[in-house]
Amino acid sequence: MDGTKHIGIRNVSSVCSLTELDDHDLSRLLERPRLYIERQRSFDERSLSELPMILTRGSYDNYDSMHSPGGRSGIDTPASWGGNSFDPHPIVAEAWEALRRSLVYFRGQPVGTIAAYDHASEEVLNYDQVFVRDFVPSALAFLMNGEPEIVKNFLLKTLQLQGWEKKIDRFKLGEGVMPASFKVLHDPVRKLDTIVADFGESAIGRVAPVDSGFWWIILLRAYTKSTGDLSLAERPECQKGIRLILMLCLAEGFDTFPTLLCADGCSMIDRRMDVYGYPIEIQALFYMALRCALVMLKHDGEGKDCIERIEKRLHALNYHMRSYFWLDFQQLNDIYRYKTEEYSHTAVNKFNVIPDSIPDWIFDFMPMRGGYFIGNVSPARMDFRWFCLGNCIAILSSLATPEQSMAIMDLIEARWDELVGEMPLKIAYPAIESHEWRIITGCDPKNTRWSYHNGGSWPVLLWLLTAACIKTGRPQIARQAIDLAETRLLKDGWPEYYDGKLGRFIGKQARKYQTWSIAGYLVAKMMLEDPSHLGMISLEEDKQRKPLIKRSSSWNC
Repeated sequence: MDGTKHIGIRNVSSVCSLTELDDHDLSRLLERPRLYIERQRSFDERSLSELPMILTRGSYDNYDSMHSPGGRSGIDTPASWGGNSFDPHPIVAEAWEALRRSLVYFRGQPVGTIAAYDHASEEVLNYDQVFVRDFVPSALAFLMNGEPEIVKNFLLKTLQLQGWEKKIDRFKLGEGVMPASFKVLHDPVRKLDTIVADFGESAIGRVAPVDSGFWWIILLRAYTKSTGDLSLAERPECQKGIRLILMLCLAEGFDTFPTLLCADGCSMIDRRMDVYGYPIEIQALFYMALRCALVMLKHDGEGKDCIERIEKRLHALNYHMRSYFWLDFQQLNDIYRYKTEEYSHTAVNKFNVIPDSIPDWIFDFMPMRGGYFIGNVSPARMDFRWFCLGNCIAILSSLATPEQSMAIMDLIEARWDELVGEMPLKIAYPAIESHEWRIITGCDPKNTRWSYHNGGSWPVLLWLLTAACIKTGRPQIARQAIDLAETRLLKDGWPEYYDGKLGRFIGKQARKYQTWSIAGYLVAKMMLEDPSHLGMISLEEDKQRKPLIKRSSSWNC
């Protein structure tokens, strides 16, 4: 599909626009049945001989010697794993057709996919733009289908945009900031393509995207693992791009924690939802980006200094997250019995959390077996909400220990109705309601209870759940979730999100033909069909960085 002919265009004011970019050679470039799930070994513990494709040159995370094969899969060559046959579902072909309709072209070359291709919507807003975070599942789908060129084009084009001067009002943003999105404007008269980028100056709330840079690094590593092409990551401009992103995060300041301090609205949850501070989504992505950068940076002068900083930060971040963000039954009971106002290095309640601030719902929600990384930890504050993306990334990046990863899967199974319901998956649980909703969201009409980011169900999260399930040896959980999604997605027109406690209703403001809903489904299907694709997006645990953490009773049930 040529974006010139089909993609609706709305003029977006931005200080960052340009008519002539340095040319890269882009041409080369229901009611859920009870789950009876057989416990399997985690993906990391399986021998490679058990996979459908024999890989004989080391582990998935030996960056220099391995790559995840990016062969075509899904439509013409259904494969099997563990005795399960995966015939293409009738909606797979429809999904691919819809995904290809979303392609955006710059000077004749595909450079991304628009956020949504919804002709029925009267307001385009920014859904006709290419978002960095939204493109990730599209990129993975193309990589798994043996079409890496569009991913390479996207990585190079966004890298160019990173070099632009970025201002919001009179304030200049850091050099390493990646755009939230960009738009291609086509002038049919002058036969000229122009790119307009948004670094937060046009976003709701005017917040810069903290996650864009992390997703860019993660996707660069996925491209390298899929293609075996080391040359792209080794380019001087890519090496510089990685360093610039991480220097924004590794700079020393007033912080007493290794986690990143963030504003509301700086990630997928891009509206006021009380995720300011140290949100789990950003910390997990930060951890994964650091680990991906570690294997891609060259050990030269500038790279060596950055690598040393990464190593130090990873060690501290790993310990902090596993120690203070983790919650299971035993830890919840410990917090419930905390003493307050402790002043010494031997304090148990290090963040001075008041036990009376623990919400009532968590006592019924927390099973005896299971656990998860809570939403936020900061002085005198713990956000006990479940956030799907952060916990799945924690598994894939090995921020979670193998025991913690299994506990997260146990929680999803035990609380299936709450976290999956009739349409996977809840972005956050539970919803904020009543007076709390008015105070926290500012009476946001889009984030009403059990809608959008406030407990809405997002099909795009299927790919993250599937990857986490495969890594932990629990693919049946992913199969159950995908089966649920397949009953509705095509019929409903691939909505952006669903509303209600069970995710039963199409979201009241959800766009149809949302690209990442389509791509997330395809990636989930292809990973189940060929689990070797997991190597693109998964990292094994670094044994040298494993801290000594006391096991809770939930791990030994």
